Amino acid sequence: MRDEHWYEDETGALVRPYTVTRGRTRPSDRHHIDLMSQVTGLPPVGTAPGLDHVGACLLVLLHRGPRPVVELAADADLPLTVVRVLLGDLAEAGLVRIDPPRPASTVVPATDPELLREIVERLREI
Repeated sequence: MRDEHWYEDETGALVRPYTVTRGRTRPSDRHHIDLMSQVTGLPPVGTAPGLDHVGACLLVLLHRGPRPVVELAADADLPLTVVRVLLGDLAEAGLVRIDPPRPASTVVPATDPELLREIVERLREI
């Protein structure tokens, strides 16, 4: 996705966010989309006739597997507000499932020695 830039380095956005969302600034009230909500593409992932370019790009990113909204926005190089609105549209169309963030108790604690060892190993590989 990084090779498709929505922004020109010198002039800014090629397509204004309000154009992509057709002037909307929030997803529908039927969906609560938190920054850490987990988004999963529903089968068949990456295919939806009549879908606009940006929505199709989000589905392609979801083909790699479920991911949080904030990560999806970063990979798509789009503002979070735009991604939240578009994800609401995709959920309405039955193309994605949006799950609430995992409770903190199910997240591996940052003090887990095994996790810290793995991080150190990965940093050494770099």
